[in-house]
Amino acid sequence: MVTHLTDAGPGVGAVLRHGNKVRHVVTEAMVWHMQAGSVIVDASIDQGGYIETSRPTSHSEPIFEQHGAIHYCVTNMPGAAPRTSTLVLTTAMLPYAMQLAEKDIQALREDLGFAKGVNTYKGVLTCKPVAETLGLMPQFRAFSAV
Repeated sequence: MVTHLTDAGPGVGAVLRHGNKVRHVVTEAMVWHMQAGSVIVDASIDQGGYIETSRPTSHSEPIFEQHGAIHYCVTNMPGAAPRTSTLVLTTAMLPYAMQLAEKDIQALREDLGFAKGVNTYKGVLTCKPVAETLGLMPQFRAFSAV
């Protein structure tokens, strides 16, 4: 874990917790000790942000200053380049869509990594971190492609 950022330059970071809020890796005290004018980009803001001082911003008002540090915390960052981000996403997803179209549920039986990406199935919430985050554990049932 980072303990001090007094000599840090620009900071760009992201933390991902599948279907859940991220924890703060950079505390407010650490930001307080950063050099004035330091720049922070919190790419985890859609999941709550990995920096304690982060708060969601927008493409129209992308930055704010706190404790002398400039924060860029735009939610949906790919929205700044919609065509490019759509091409990247569809290129990555198309093979999975093709597998489902060709093999139906058998595609998930053959690829357990693919099956782990199922969040809902037949009207049931199958992703435990999402159920926990949203307080929907009574509606959760583990996905089984068997």
